[in-house]
This record gives sequence, structure tokens and C-alpha cells, in this order.
Amino acid sequence: MANLMDKFIGCIAGSWVGSAMGAPVEGWSFEEIERRYGTLDRMLLYKHNITHTDWERPPGTTEDGIERQKLIATAIIDKQDRIDCYDLVNTWLRDLSPAKMLFKMEKFDISLLEWARAGVEPTELGRLVPFGELVTVARSSHPIGLINAGDPESAARDTFEVGRVYAPDGSAALRWGALYNAAVAEACREEATVESVLEVTQRYALYRDSRGLRSMYDYIGQQLEWALELGTTHREPQALREAFYRHYHGGEHIPYGASYASEVVTKGLAIFAATHGDPRKAILCAVNFGRDTDCLAAIAGGLAGALRGAGEIPQEWISQVDEATRQDPYTNNRRTIRETAEGLHAAFVVRLRRLRRYLDEMEDR
Repeated sequence: MANLMDKFIGCIAGSWVGSAMGAPVEGWSFEEIERRYGTLDRMLLYKHNITHTDWERPPGTTEDGIERQKLIATAIIDKQDRIDCYDLVNTWLRDLSPAKMLFKMEKFDISLLEWARAGVEPTELGRLVPFGELVTVARSSHPIGLINAGDPESAARDTFEVGRVYAPDGSAALRWGALYNAAVAEACREEATVESVLEVTQRYALYRDSRGLRSMYDYIGQQLEWALELGTTHREPQALREAFYRHYHGGEHIPYGASYASEVVTKGLAIFAATHGDPRKAILCAVNFGRDTDCLAAIAGGLAGALRGAGEIPQEWISQVDEATRQDPYTNNRRTIRETAEGLHAAFVVRLRRLRRYLDEMEDR
């Protein structure tokens, strides 16, 4: 059974390894991946198909989603506590350079930074993003689940607070992110199981639905139920991905047509269920699933890693990602997987001590 530190390492490792292994085949169909590689089970040299630069990324190099995750992690480590959107934007203003972002992040990330520099309030930034229903929040915000380890309610709340820089308030994208980070927080509990993690996702499917929008957002719960049924009845990756392809296909002529939160999060949770939370199997299944493979593998691998720890992720995968990070001239920081996880764990411990002091003080009254 993994201890809490190992769960933190597993979550970060699962998301980074999944990102790095899935990025070279992002946007491919599973048939294309199969024809080229059989089963892709290693990291490759690649060029990113979004940033339009000629930079060849060494095997193990992560992509834009992990750059966002690193910024959230940095803000938490600096604050030694839960963060809000102002903390995150302050980290952007200090650490980001548009010249470097061209190589590792999306154009809308650069626009967000420029708007923040121009004085747009962090609480308003998400309203300006033209792609507000994407998986951007869910696939990048694992540290929000970790700093709230064992506390799904706070993880969901913080997802709405921090995620508003990437998506409008009340968007379905924030709800998908909230239920995912609630699941990460649940997975960090010592007694957590695959079943308890999936139950939390269903419980938070309509989180913050206080405006009578239930009929509008019922599809989130329905999609979850459908996806988890697929995950528990299709244990073979090929059968699972074929079942999803009958529902999610096309979108080639729509910007980010395969990257909507509703598609990627449901797939990630189904893979988590089908592989029974095994991070190695979850990463490999997601990488060979086709469509938005890097986001999918970061979601499935990060959640499985939080549940079962880093011990089931091959050390050579972790070492390769760490080496690529050390060589990366464009990343916003070069902390290794372990250094990132240890920094988040240290912040979590400080948060607990602060809460204990508060309880001791107030209980004495």
C-alpha cells in the first residue's frame, strides 16, 4: 500500500510520463498508432503539432499541459498552502516569457499572459478564452487535488477558483475539472479504492449546480455513468477504445476537436476503471487510444498514480522524463518529478500544521 508521499510522486509521475509518451501520437487514430508501432510502449523524439516550431523534442519531453501543471505546482509550493487565481497569475507574471512559451505552450496561453500584464483581473481571464470547454483545467491541475489530499470538497472548490483563468465560471469544463480533482484528492486517502474514487466523481458531477441548471448539466452525470459502465465491462483496451470511437469521432476541422473535457475526462475515468487503477497499464492504454493521447494519458496515469503510487510506474520511464526536463531550454522550471512531488507534499504538511494550530487555539476557547 502506497504512503502519501508515494501517492504524490505517483500522481506527478503518471501525468508527466503519460504526457511525454502520448504527445508524439497526439491527434492520431488508434488504427494509425497500431499500424506504425503495434503497441506504443516507449517515448519518442517528436515535434509538437500545435506550437508550429521546428524544435525536435527529446524522448521524455512533456508538453503544454504539464507546463500549466508546473505553474500551479510552483504557486502552491511558493505559498505553502491552497492557492487562488491571483496566486497563479502572479506566478505567470514572474516566471513566464512569451519567447519561451512559443515552444512549449499554446497561443491562447500567451494571450492570457499578455492580458494579465495589461491589468485584466484574474477572475475575468477565463471569459476571454475562446476554447472554454476544453480539457485544459482537468488535465493540468493535479496539484490542486494533491494539496487537498483526502478532502474532495476543497479540491472541487479550488478547481473552480483557480480554473477560472482558463474557463468561464459555471462552464462544464470547470465541472469536469472539479470532479476529476475531487477524485485525485480521494485517491490520496490511505483507504481509497478504485470504487471509492469513481464514487466521488459521480458525487461531484453536478458540483455547484445552485442556479437550477440541473437539466442543462444532467449530461455530465449521464456521460459518467455510461463511461464507467464501459470501463467496468470492457477490460481489453481494444474493445474499450472501439466502444468510445463509436461515440467520439471526427472533429478534425474544429479547433481542438478531440480535446473537449467531456470526451477526455470520461475516457480517462473509463481507462482508470478498466485497468483497475494500475498506472502503467492506464498510461499504455491511453497512449494507444488515439485522438488527444497526451491529455488522456495525463488524466488516466495521474489518477492511477495517486491511487497506487509510483512503485508500479517503470523507473526508466521516470528517469527519461527527468532527463528530458533537465535538458529542456523552454520549460518554466526544471524540477524533477520527485522534486515537484516533494515540494507539494511539504506544502501539504505545512497546511496540516496550520490547521492543527488553528484547531488547538479555537478548541481551547
